[in-house]
Amino acid sequence: MHNNSETIGTVGRQDARERILEAAYRLFAHQGTRPVGVDAIIEKSGVAKMTLYRHFKSKQDLVLAFLDRRAALWTEGWLIREIGLRAKDPRNRLLAIFDAYHDWFQIEDFEGCTFINVLLEYQAGNPLRVAAAGHLARIRGFVLDLARQAGLRDVPDFCETWLMLMKGSIISAAEGNRQAALQARPAAALILDRWPKE
Repeated sequence: MHNNSETIGTVGRQDARERILEAAYRLFAHQGTRPVGVDAIIEKSGVAKMTLYRHFKSKQDLVLAFLDRRAALWTEGWLIREIGLRAKDPRNRLLAIFDAYHDWFQIEDFEGCTFINVLLEYQAGNPLRVAAAGHLARIRGFVLDLARQAGLRDVPDFCETWLMLMKGSIISAAEGNRQAALQARPAAALILDRWPKE
């Protein structure tokens, strides 16, 4: 009986943590991490303030958990997986990023890139900005790998150029241009065609 109660208690705690994280995810993704207060997360998750602070010592800890979840769901669970489904050749995978972005930009409640948003919300050295930059580095690493597999020279320079197009299209879409990825794709193809090969 004791073990059973312990299990039920553990499930309850996990459930509360999950509700908090889900509520924070929705609020942070659409409204930003700075403007959303702990009270709004408590209200949306339906947990007591004490429960929230039992699972997350501070709002910063909750934002860090949100960024980790965003990376798992968006970077790994969607972007990298989606590119793999759309193309097999490394060159085509690089271009498929913009095709995937186009579909993403059409979502009615398109929220932009969480990592870029957090990067712009906080000053240099802030742990949240550092975490966001780390998650963006994962995307940079993915592009670097594709560029190497495509046999390109000066891969770091290529990667920075490619990421500027990627990030620029996201910002443009956030401004309201939902065709930004399709408009960026021909420029990307031109860069790829003219970039020196090994």
